[in-house]
Amino acid sequence: MAYELYTRTNQKIYFAGLALEAMGKAELGQAINAQAQLQAQRESALFHLYGALLGLCHEIAGYYRLPQAGTARAETLLSPQALEGASIPELGELVELAQHSHTWLAQLLAAHSTLFVPPRAPKKPKGDVTQPLIQAVNLDEVEEPELSREVLESWRQQLKGLTVRFREGLSEC
Repeated sequence: MAYELYTRTNQKIYFAGLALEAMGKAELGQAINAQAQLQAQRESALFHLYGALLGLCHEIAGYYRLPQAGTARAETLLSPQALEGASIPELGELVELAQHSHTWLAQLLAAHSTLFVPPRAPKKPKGDVTQPLIQAVNLDEVEEPELSREVLESWRQQLKGLTVRFREGLSEC
């Protein structure tokens, strides 16, 4: 295996593709444990997408010889503080994408961080024991939908395109 920074990024993008392919098969629901497989592949794809993002950050930081080049968290390089004192257009674009919650990159980072939040039991409204047929519903609490394979694949394609475009600018002629 080559020890170039781009190798890890490529691997992670490929692994995310494999997880999404397996997720597609699990969506067909043929196996008894299809729901568990679906969740496992969803989390695997998200994990590998984050790893690919981190790999891309390492590529950029390595090219510009930044002191944070070996960081274990992409968020370290995707903060406005990482840009202080340096003009790095690729990193600037990533920071801009990470700062706006409606972008695919910010959503990927948010989804990845939820992997480390412990599960919580849903809140049950207190019911009136004298009215057993009436069920209280809280309209303020919105249940977050599961990430779809299409959304994850879209993020993968966005990251892949960004990687190719950045590498063209980073390559030394």
